[in-house]
Amino acid sequence: MTDQSDARERWRRTRRAAALRNAPERRERFETTSGIEISDVYTAADLARLDEERDLGLPGEFPFTRGVQPTMYRSRLWTMRQYAGFATAAETNRRFRYLLEHGQTGLSVAFDLPTQMGYDSDAPAAEGEVGRVGVPISSLADMETLFAGIPLGEVSTSMTINATAAILLALYVAAARRQGVPQERVSGTTQNDILKEYIARGTYIYPTEPSMRLVTDVFEFCARELPRWNTISISGYHMREAGATASQELAFTLADAIAYCEAAIARGLDIDDFAGRLSFFFAAWSELFEEVAKFRAARRMWARIVKERFGASNERSMMCRFHVQTAGSSLTAQSIDNNVVRTTVQALAAVLGGAQSLHTNARDEALALPTEHAARLALRTQQILAYESGVTETPDPLGGSYLVESLTTELERAAQDYLDQIEAMGGTLAAIEGGFQQRQIQESAYRAQQAIERGDQIVVGVNRFADDGSVSPPAIQRIDPAAERAQVEGVRRVRAERDAAAWGAALRRLEDCARTSENVLPAIIEAVDAYATVGEISDRLRVAWGEHRELITI
Repeated sequence: MTDQSDARERWRRTRRAAALRNAPERRERFETTSGIEISDVYTAADLARLDEERDLGLPGEFPFTRGVQPTMYRSRLWTMRQYAGFATAAETNRRFRYLLEHGQTGLSVAFDLPTQMGYDSDAPAAEGEVGRVGVPISSLADMETLFAGIPLGEVSTSMTINATAAILLALYVAAARRQGVPQERVSGTTQNDILKEYIARGTYIYPTEPSMRLVTDVFEFCARELPRWNTISISGYHMREAGATASQELAFTLADAIAYCEAAIARGLDIDDFAGRLSFFFAAWSELFEEVAKFRAARRMWARIVKERFGASNERSMMCRFHVQTAGSSLTAQSIDNNVVRTTVQALAAVLGGAQSLHTNARDEALALPTEHAARLALRTQQILAYESGVTETPDPLGGSYLVESLTTELERAAQDYLDQIEAMGGTLAAIEGGFQQRQIQESAYRAQQAIERGDQIVVGVNRFADDGSVSPPAIQRIDPAAERAQVEGVRRVRAERDAAAWGAALRRLEDCARTSENVLPAIIEAVDAYATVGEISDRLRVAWGEHRELITI
């Protein structure tokens, strides 16, 4: 590559130097959100150390840098999985049907905070939060209502749930059974990623050890009983939303994945028994090329980790399959139409990066849950990319780009540095308990906010190019307080009508099981079949395991 290097140096001394005398560059240093410097030009010399067979391969081949399927979107488009949930199970069911009628190809359930935290809708702690940021699910009756008229043997469902993931999975299995759907046809994903809750989000319930046991119980149960279920969606999204850079999102997500694999192997599972059904969940931000590079680096790194660290022999185990959601925290309450453009760029990054499923945020989500109109427009954004843009015609269309290949390698190097630091601390759990990931994310968030406040980072419509204020405020989705009252009445009706003897026996069996090393999933399924509620099941596990209390250091 000497000729390329010489040509670049000649260009810098002559044409570029002359251009700079007349038009100085806008800033001294151009860099990505991860602090990777962007060069003035990229040439083949930047790829001198790139080994095409070792580092890229071809689509569908190790190390899967160029995609997990040989044909990618030429054969099958990504799953358009719009996240939804609000008010009541009945209201959310109507939104699901609406989205499916308009071309959505998979379901994604948002649960309200009480459900996420293991409280029933009539619990004192739930007051005012029922149905606000997701659908309230307290019992099997709610789950049956949520999916009424939706064939669970045909539709794949993703559930964004963590601390209570095992309970919601049990409810889903029970609801499918009542539809006559055999367990081998039930398909979907539970997020089930409790480690990122300790790092960035906070909807944990139990201490880390029993929480990890619940995760691996789901792995073990699904390996035996639910062959089409993805047992975990290891999430960098929430860490990115909390302020992580692209390289931190990549590193901390993979570190969590390593911890889950180690826990499952310690349980006695073989890596090839469960790794093929691990999936990932990443954010897509507006810095297009860095995001594409991040997705490509994630596939390459994960393939090598699973093969070299864990000794997998099945290529499916080495595939990093992932869902992407556009960046919620990039949306602004000011000039909300700008959010449509942001989301489009972010969705394009996900598609160019080879996502398996995608959620596009709605224009009004900085104000409230999306209206029906805004949700439809977000779905149409995906459909225009899929059917009109031409970016689906070949796998990995940016593969070979001097810039993208260089960024892929640089992001991998930066992420590996974080992984090495975590390993030196004793692994993911030790690093979390010491606050390492949390501090790194907080510091990155602080730096990003300072850059916005100084004006170094432009946010269109906020710190530059603001509208004049003449635009009328949009209509927003409002939750009727009557919905909370109806939900509370429904929970109390379930308690009054269920078989008290079967309910009591099932909960006693669950608590006894929790105090042993036995897999708790069968006992949870027995409890939900007896119409035990999410809160009651969670409380029995609280009695057996206790609750996590975050260590606050000053």
